[in-house]
Formats: sequence, structure tokens, C-alpha cells
Amino acid sequence: MTINPSWQFLVAFLALVALTMVISRVGRLGIGRASAVASVRAMIQLAVVSLILVYALQHLWAAVGFTLLMFAVAVGTTAGRTGVGRAWPWTAVAVASGIVPVLVIVFCSGASPFTAAALIPIAGIIIGNMMNGHTLAGRRLFPALREDIGTFEAALSLGLPRADAIRMVTQDSVAEAVIPSVDSTRTVGLVTLPGAFVGVLLGGGSAVQAGAAQLLVLMGILAGQAVTVVVAHQLICRGLLLPPDLKQRLHE
Repeated sequence: MTINPSWQFLVAFLALVALTMVISRVGRLGIGRASAVASVRAMIQLAVVSLILVYALQHLWAAVGFTLLMFAVAVGTTAGRTGVGRAWPWTAVAVASGIVPVLVIVFCSGASPFTAAALIPIAGIIIGNMMNGHTLAGRRLFPALREDIGTFEAALSLGLPRADAIRMVTQDSVAEAVIPSVDSTRTVGLVTLPGAFVGVLLGGGSAVQAGAAQLLVLMGILAGQAVTVVVAHQLICRGLLLPPDLKQRLHE
């Protein structure tokens, strides 16, 4: 399957944007304008990225640089979504803690060759999913702390350290951030055919090669998100990775 940037493509693109805006208005989702802006940005960004990738896919050092750029954008995005403000360096630590071991295992084991053509797609998938895992963790744990500040205060009054008091509130919500990845792994091939699988098939690979690539990616996502979420939780409990309002409220 090949999709060319033809006039038919433009018609389909505009129709999908229009459908999103209409449904947003009918359903009062409030994302009409944001979705239109996001669509235009996506088109411009993908055009620029496509030009960059033509070069990056031929030079390993350029691929490494592009990977670092993806990481920086991912950190900025999830830091903004979780509202951690000046604590963004700890966001970078949490996200990197999930990315680095996965890439080391994949490439050092020889499961995938360490080439530009392999690094960019694999790192892109892993980085994007670590960003999502961190965002889900933050958007569950921070509201939990805000809504259940009484439990935290009660734990402090009993003499528990701040880290333990925070953990009493957040521990039950930590696993929720990785449940989507667990479900994706359990249902792969039955509910969806993920990108890596389809990509290998479209690239001329066999179904067995596509399955192996997808399995490696899925396990990388699951393992990486588990690490990212656990590290983020530890940083939250230590009071290092918190939005400004919670830094003030979660005093010792």
C-alpha cells in the first residue's frame, strides 16, 4: 500500500479534519479549533521531518541527533501536560530511565542492527510511548494527591516520612498508567495490527518477521513504561517531581 500526496489525499485529509470539527461541535467536545490547528501543525511538521529523515536515515550520527530531538520534544510535551513546571529535569530522568535500557537491550543483544534505519523508528516508538506513560502517571497521581490531601496530612501527623505519606495516597493508582500497554500486548493481532507489524509487511518483510518486530516493540514498550512509571513514582514520593502547587502543599 502506497499513499501519494495527490489531490485525492488532500480531499481525504480535509474531509477528516472537517469531520472532527463537526463532531466536536455537535458533541460539545470543545476540540474543534485545537484539532484544526493540530492537523495543520502535523502536516507541516511531517513535511519538514520527511526532508530531515531523507538525510538522517543515511547517517548514523544524524539519526542519533534526531533521536535526541525526539526525546527533548517528548520531555517538553509530557512536562507541559502534567504541569510540573521547573521540575521538568526530573521528568527527563523518568522518561530516559524507560528509554535507555530498552534501546540497550534491543541493539546490544543483536536483535536489531544498530543502524540509522533501525534506530529512528524503534527509538521513536519507544520514546513516544514513554512520554504517554509518564503523562498518564502524572495525570492520575497528581489529582489523587490533590483530592486526598487529608490522608497525606493524617499520615504525616502519625510520624510517617513524607515519602511514605505520599505513597499511601498514590500507590493504588500507579499501575493504571501501564494498563493500556498491558491490554495492547494481550490483544495484539486480535483487536489491532500495530504499526511495527504493518510497517514490516509494507516494507516487503514476511509475516513472521513482522510478528517478531512487533513482539520486540511491544515488550519494549511494556518494560520501558513500567520503568518510567516506577521511577516517576519514586521521584514524586521524594518530592522532586511535583507541580508547583503540590510542592507547597506536600510539606513535611
